[in-house]
Amino acid sequence: MTALTNTSHGLRDILAPNLRVVFCGINPGLRSAAVGHHFAGRGNRFWKTIHLAGFTLEEIAPENGASVLAHNLGLTTAVERPTSRADELSRDEFERAASGLSAKIAYYSPRYVAFLGKAAFAAIFGRESVSWGKQDVLLGGSKTWVLPNPSGLNRSFGLDQLVRAYTELRIALDLVSK
Repeated sequence: MTALTNTSHGLRDILAPNLRVVFCGINPGLRSAAVGHHFAGRGNRFWKTIHLAGFTLEEIAPENGASVLAHNLGLTTAVERPTSRADELSRDEFERAASGLSAKIAYYSPRYVAFLGKAAFAAIFGRESVSWGKQDVLLGGSKTWVLPNPSGLNRSFGLDQLVRAYTELRIALDLVSK
């Protein structure tokens, strides 16, 4: 069963059972919420990054985001409320969203949940310090990974650095599926 569940803000989850990885954004940007497509902001590098990291054969346009299911990938957000910047969210919003996110992940049972940025992961799991890469906790029974946020506002990571980090996850997934 595939789900394109509507949220109250117009951005739909793109999920199906037993995916390799569900990429979990922090929350929708205002542009993404307005057009109803994940990672639709002009400066967002998500689609280019997952293509260059080998998750997809071609670069997917945001309006074709549901096609990630054909690559055994899914998309969701930790918090549904759209903002122009992720730092506009409170720790309390992440904590309130945690049980719903965990239940959703338990239902769809992906192999990994890849959090795009440390903020959501840290708040949901009550961590003061978070490292990049594979984590030592499960969410809804799925393994967790933390990747740099591909937002154009994240100036700490260039495209090459994003691609290297995302490729590390893809290689780990490829090794598990062999």
